[in-house]
Amino acid sequence: MQQGYRQVPTVEEAGLVLYNTCSIRDKAEQKVFNRLNDYKKLRKQGKKFGVLGCVAQQEGEKIFEKAPHVDLVCGSASYRNLPQMLVQLENAPIEEGKRVTGLDDRMTDECFETEFTARTNPHRGYITIIEGCDKFCAYCVVPYTRGKERSRTSASVLDEARQLVDLGYTEIQLLGQNVNSYRDPSGNKTFAELLATVATVEGIRRVRFTTSHPRDFGRDIVEVIDATPALCDHVHLPVQSGSTRVLDAMSRLYTRDEYLERISWIQAAKRDISLTSDLIVGFPGETEKELEETLSLMDLVGYDSVFTFKYSPRPNTPALALEDAIPDAEKARRLAVVNDRQKVIGAARNRRHVGQLLEVMVEGKNEARGQWVARTSQIKVMNFTAPAGVQLATGSYVNVLVTGSFPNSLVGELACGSDLVG
Repeated sequence: MQQGYRQVPTVEEAGLVLYNTCSIRDKAEQKVFNRLNDYKKLRKQGKKFGVLGCVAQQEGEKIFEKAPHVDLVCGSASYRNLPQMLVQLENAPIEEGKRVTGLDDRMTDECFETEFTARTNPHRGYITIIEGCDKFCAYCVVPYTRGKERSRTSASVLDEARQLVDLGYTEIQLLGQNVNSYRDPSGNKTFAELLATVATVEGIRRVRFTTSHPRDFGRDIVEVIDATPALCDHVHLPVQSGSTRVLDAMSRLYTRDEYLERISWIQAAKRDISLTSDLIVGFPGETEKELEETLSLMDLVGYDSVFTFKYSPRPNTPALALEDAIPDAEKARRLAVVNDRQKVIGAARNRRHVGQLLEVMVEGKNEARGQWVARTSQIKVMNFTAPAGVQLATGSYVNVLVTGSFPNSLVGELACGSDLVG
């Protein structure tokens, strides 16, 4: 880091422990304070502790009250100030009641540039292009912990993409809570135009993006995927529910029909674009009929995979005012029903690929099974075999013949004579 810090393998070796947090999942705050309590015994060794992220933003200085051994609290909208806060921490020995705090309110216009981001994957690089959220879904804490939507300039995004290529990255994933809500502060590019431009950076083989919000998803995104081979043929478009009434209660800002209209644009594309989504079951007031509407929407769309969740109340969210009368056991049952339906759909979607020759990026090898592990442009997991003695480099691109499928993965064989091995 700029301030001279370096990462060490264990907490015991560290002089400064930074605990990054997220408050989206259930009981997140309880888990954070339990972990901080575990760290308390290390205070006697002279270590300093910082809490970062959403729980830090949400709880603020109350963290100091609940965990007095914490020295620094930095909210998720204040990461850009972290280097200066660390200087304060070093130059002013922490005494009782003397601590460092960074908590911007949600209206900040400051955007966190990502040059401090750790690059833990040697071939897939991640670039945050927009922070925060203005959608205020009834169940979601993100708008309150990560601030309003703030986009980086297209020039800064392109500069970082070129830097990643120089570091050896061939796949780039553009990130944002609502990535397609991107608005270039310089006014030069729409989100679709940014996608196309990043894809033209020399050395980039694949470009992905996540997560999209249906309200801001336009035809131009599908058109640019069709026109740009380096853009991966995959869209993650969270729906959360198949019921218009539940979507309205969730404040999702679209109806079932409006969502399906966007799906029709994707399904009409020239390329075979895979579709993934997020679904919540057991939202307050959800009826059995409305669960069936979700199942019927899954059948209509034909998702390649979905991430499913049971509703759980989050602090400071509007849904707290709704009566959460659905028992947890019933939520679990509904979740199982949705997951079972998706297994059937996913299996059918994957069977279509049997016999196809697909380009994959190699991610590693499962030595126990003797299979290489890779991912297709459609973000599907591919487990494949190669002739004895063939060694593939992680991050290389090869052609694989699909010989079988499962609900969540494909299996295949390295194509003979593939000129992509390397």
